[in-house]
Amino acid sequence: MSASAAQNLIVEASEKIGRPRVSFEFFPPKSDALETQLWDSIRKLEPLAPTFVSVTYGAGGSTRDRTHRTVARMVKETTLKPSAHLTCVAASRTEVDAVLRGYWSAGVRSIVALRGDPPGGVGLPYLQHPQGYATAVDLVEAASRIGSFDISVAVHPEKHPSSPSFEHDIDNFKRKLAAGASRGISQFFFDADVFLRFRDRLARAGVYAPILPGIMPVTNVKGLKKMADACGASIPRWMLHLFEGLDDDPETRRLVAAVTTAQLCARLSAEGVRDFHFYTLNRADLTSAICRILGVRAKEQAA
Repeated sequence: MSASAAQNLIVEASEKIGRPRVSFEFFPPKSDALETQLWDSIRKLEPLAPTFVSVTYGAGGSTRDRTHRTVARMVKETTLKPSAHLTCVAASRTEVDAVLRGYWSAGVRSIVALRGDPPGGVGLPYLQHPQGYATAVDLVEAASRIGSFDISVAVHPEKHPSSPSFEHDIDNFKRKLAAGASRGISQFFFDADVFLRFRDRLARAGVYAPILPGIMPVTNVKGLKKMADACGASIPRWMLHLFEGLDDDPETRRLVAAVTTAQLCARLSAEGVRDFHFYTLNRADLTSAICRILGVRAKEQAA
């Protein structure tokens, strides 16, 4: 499928279900140079009027302060609706509650509540803090108690790597919704059927809460493999084949990434998906290009 064919599919879907909605994920910077890159990306994507933007929280809460500063600055300096990631890892209930109250005081009204990965990395046993919250369900309950937060939670179309079954995952999602969550944001995936099958599983289980597909435009497949292995996401063979031999050709990799991501979004759009959550990796170019193909443009451009 060419980019133009993808655009035609998206236009047909948009005529049936309306203009797609988008949201973006960023991560807090670790240096001045990376902070400049982050804010350049934020400024470029802000005119697309995303429904919200999320800011991640490092393993073991390692970027808690940077996350808070980034989110607080978004509230003060942009029109964006920031959603701060928060985990249970390496923090007591008192500490987590203080973070939640700090967000509320800073004007943040949306969070992404996650159990979080073990500080040593995915695959190691999860150890609850002795005085901490044990699960994302507990964290959702705490956030709902402390403020009227709009709460998003994680879902895994290919099953959480430590989960015994899809049924367990779905039951856990139900508990998060019952505790006060509004929607799920999916782990990234590269085959539309993976997401669509998961959506069907949820429907059969009587779960109809909004699920935002996590879209990651990828140019660095080597780095992606490590990330995908850690979170249980599969990479289709055809995708690996497309990137073969392009290690020293970043421009072609970017073109391939744009086309394959457009194809993925086109298929989802044709199947009635209206919301797309982009893992931007703090870079705006590819995400902006895919949004344009989806028909999402700055208001003045749309007019």
